[in-house]
Amino acid sequence: MKNYLPFEKPLSDLEKKIEELEKDSIANNIDLSSSLESLRQELIEETKLIYSQLTPWETVLIARHPERPKLMDYIRYLIPDYIYFCGDRHYTDDRAIFGAIGTFQGKPIMIIGHNKGKDTKENIQSNFGMANPEGYRKAIRLMHLAEKFQCPLVTLVDTQGAYPGIAAEEHGQSEAIAYNLREMFQIRVPILVIVTGEGGSGGALGIGIGDKVLMLQHSIYSVISPEGCASILYRDASKASLAAEKLKLTSQDLLRFRLIDGIIPEPLGGAHRDQKAMLETVKKEVQQFLEEQSVSNREFKPDKRTEKFLKMASYETTLNLFQSQS
Repeated sequence: MKNYLPFEKPLSDLEKKIEELEKDSIANNIDLSSSLESLRQELIEETKLIYSQLTPWETVLIARHPERPKLMDYIRYLIPDYIYFCGDRHYTDDRAIFGAIGTFQGKPIMIIGHNKGKDTKENIQSNFGMANPEGYRKAIRLMHLAEKFQCPLVTLVDTQGAYPGIAAEEHGQSEAIAYNLREMFQIRVPILVIVTGEGGSGGALGIGIGDKVLMLQHSIYSVISPEGCASILYRDASKASLAAEKLKLTSQDLLRFRLIDGIIPEPLGGAHRDQKAMLETVKKEVQQFLEEQSVSNREFKPDKRTEKFLKMASYETTLNLFQSQS
């Protein structure tokens, strides 16, 4: 790991000790296996302790960690033979949204998601995953293409929100997102949505309507970023940690409120500590979803998708929720 979060300092110290002992062992030809094993066990226990008592703000920091798997990591792992598409057929191509089709275990699937880079240069090119309306128009174009060829859809959400610039508003940002929401309810192929990092407001919802909506364990999903919320409620963006508590944005919160269908567990210490394990876990979830759909839906209809979202936050659902938790 290159980047340690503030609360991960004990892990950083232990890993440095392990690294130094390993170097000493090799340089001096000394058997330090017992000491190394003890330190590695201590590292595991410390990691379990830290990650068992995360605050909402610490979860936000994990969701934003630069070493978490990005969209292209998932695409290359799930559909290595992918063919990608560009342009919205109206104005231009938006690199903040990336879409590709490929074969997953011998069958075609379409993957669409928010595209963040692995370094500053790539982040600037992709506008840090904050899409303009052209990105959402490209996304829905590809969804209709998937529908035409009866190809299941997987969308991967990871954005702070849709880009709020003047040009984006002039080009119809809100209309583009609203159009996607309406159209996604009618797409006649199975849709799996996975929030892999940040799920920010309408920017996330623009590709976030699915038959099954999952979140990675340390991802977040919220109507607004903690900084934006703090700026509005407290007139002070530095109170983002307090806003994060109020927003109820963790995967556990969203599952408790029945706004998502499940949580995908992350490796010990988060996806940024073991990308390969995280990619494999997501692969299994995609496989399970496709198997469920092939068994239960010979001729797919999106009725249940619409019904699921209509129940969210209804009076009856909310009443039942609070009665069950009281």
